[in-house]
Amino acid sequence: MLLMPINKCQPGMRLAKNIYNEDGMVLLAVNVELTQRLIDRLFSYGIDYIYIADSRTDDVIQVDIIQDETRSKAVHEIRDTFKKVMEDSNKRGAVSYYDIGRNFRDVMKMIIDDLSAHQGAMVMLNNMNIKDNYLFQHSVNVSIYAIMLGISFGYSREKLETLGLGALLHDIGKTKIPLGILRKPSQLTSEEFAEMKKHTTYGFQILKDEPNIPLLSAHCALQHHERINGSGYPRGLQGSDINEFSRWIGLVDSYDAMTTTRVYRRPLLPHEAMEQLFAGSGTMYDQNQIALFRDKIAIYPLGITVKLNTGEFGIVSKLNMTVPQRPIVRVLQDESGRELKEPYEIDLSTKLSVLISEIGEIKIDELDTETGMPTIL
Repeated sequence: MLLMPINKCQPGMRLAKNIYNEDGMVLLAVNVELTQRLIDRLFSYGIDYIYIADSRTDDVIQVDIIQDETRSKAVHEIRDTFKKVMEDSNKRGAVSYYDIGRNFRDVMKMIIDDLSAHQGAMVMLNNMNIKDNYLFQHSVNVSIYAIMLGISFGYSREKLETLGLGALLHDIGKTKIPLGILRKPSQLTSEEFAEMKKHTTYGFQILKDEPNIPLLSAHCALQHHERINGSGYPRGLQGSDINEFSRWIGLVDSYDAMTTTRVYRRPLLPHEAMEQLFAGSGTMYDQNQIALFRDKIAIYPLGITVKLNTGEFGIVSKLNMTVPQRPIVRVLQDESGRELKEPYEIDLSTKLSVLISEIGEIKIDELDTETGMPTIL
């Protein structure tokens, strides 16, 4: 299968995986043949990438270690909770959200059970399908990655639940930020950014007195933008004054922000974002935490179409367990964009001069009318 940008898809292609909406309902089922109307509809839903069937890559299969039911329930709970908090923002006096902890503990159990059943597997960072519901999907992703890192670090189940709740709700304070700032399609002014930074304090205030939310989880909402050299906010904490869970969440949150499209800037490539994290190793981020992130998280999803700095086009066909940021790429086209009769693979962990220069890039000129598969030229 190929993981392709929706704007590169063409009528006649066939889906290789089901596509779900945020409620867990199937929008389009596997093997459905795309039409231009369906492609436009998917784009309108904010879906940027989809898996396309391709006979040359039938062996490249992404196995989701988080079940669709688990992810959809998590997104559903986050969406409903955040919307309720937004609606209550205009009410006077204190508002209690007694069910937050109880509802999200059920979600945590599902996520931890899913990840624990695949210990040793690598989680693939994949925010490719995020657009209109970025805040909800982002919260779920940060929670999944933080829990996976916590499992690898050896946390007990109780600590995993506390870490996961802190990660899932780390941005709940953004429900108190004016929508004009939260949805601004350009870079924030200094005054607007000062207001945005208040989301950490707002989040702590929402969570700190909830009976089913550990106080440490509430502190994750408060501290996830703190940095170990004191350059973060809201309090400019340093080193061990920042709780360990907040440092995990801050690390994953930063990576996700760097690799997500913004109107006013392009997203960094995954390895570029990783380099940025390492540039802050020991100053902004904990060195040991970055090293574990590097070793346990696959930053390039299987099947993603890529362009190499050699000019060749292909897909990520295998993960390197020892060097996940340098996967194995199956080259499908030469530097002129011509399809290869015999595709070959390059192990980027051994060919250090070869780099992924772009993602979501491949040249497709027409479809094979008999198979409906893309003909890549």
